[in-house]
Amino acid sequence: MKTFKDLVFKVRGGENIHAVEKFDNGFSISVVAGEVAYSTPRKNMGSADDFSAFEVAILNDEGRFTRKFFPDHHDDVLGWQERGQINALMLLVQNA
Repeated sequence: MKTFKDLVFKVRGGENIHAVEKFDNGFSISVVAGEVAYSTPRKNMGSADDFSAFEVAILNDEGRFTRKFFPDHHDDVLGWQERGQINALMLLVQNA
């Protein structure tokens, strides 16, 4: 099973850091941090190690946002997710 440690972050648009991991079942997780993301801190930094919380989204096999794994949430993204929460979500998605 893949975990947060397996995510490879890259600078996106010269600002936020961003990682996308596609799972064998077709779902993907998108993890973002930076000034315009729901992360802690909300500023542009160079490494995932600089953040304690991240913005997370799950994408279906067509690359579209899905709330399948958090149906009671009001948005397509989950803000301020810590590493343990992201690991739990990644496990849930991979076992779908």
